[in-house]
Amino acid sequence: MSRLKGSAELEKRLLAIPRGVLVELRPALVKGAQDIESAMEMLVPEDQGDLLGSIQVTGPGETTSDYAEGGGSVTLKENQAAVTVGNTDVRYGHIVEFGSVKMEAQPFMRPAFRLKKAKVLRRIQSAITKAIKANSGK
Repeated sequence: MSRLKGSAELEKRLLAIPRGVLVELRPALVKGAQDIESAMEMLVPEDQGDLLGSIQVTGPGETTSDYAEGGGSVTLKENQAAVTVGNTDVRYGHIVEFGSVKMEAQPFMRPAFRLKKAKVLRRIQSAITKAIKANSGK
């Protein structure tokens, strides 16, 4: 999975949050990933639709599909959600995104992330604030 600048610091801070807060944060993480997924689905070039059909959200504590991350699956931590592209039949999302010697790049992953990043971060920050207030003193 690609890493956001500062994501290691954010992950460290999220791991220090009490479990009750993490539970309340999950819907915001999943909704943020779904927003990015929707943008990717709008931007992905459609040939036969296989690549479009391979885009999916994996929620906290769940396992991604095979071939979604460097040729294998990954089990996400409780403070993570992911949008993956690829499955056992569709293993060329990176080639579409970055291009090859024979094919020009047709970016859809990074542009979708850039389009939704600010909205997703605001939603997560708001959810963290609400969850901490609701769980303070517990």
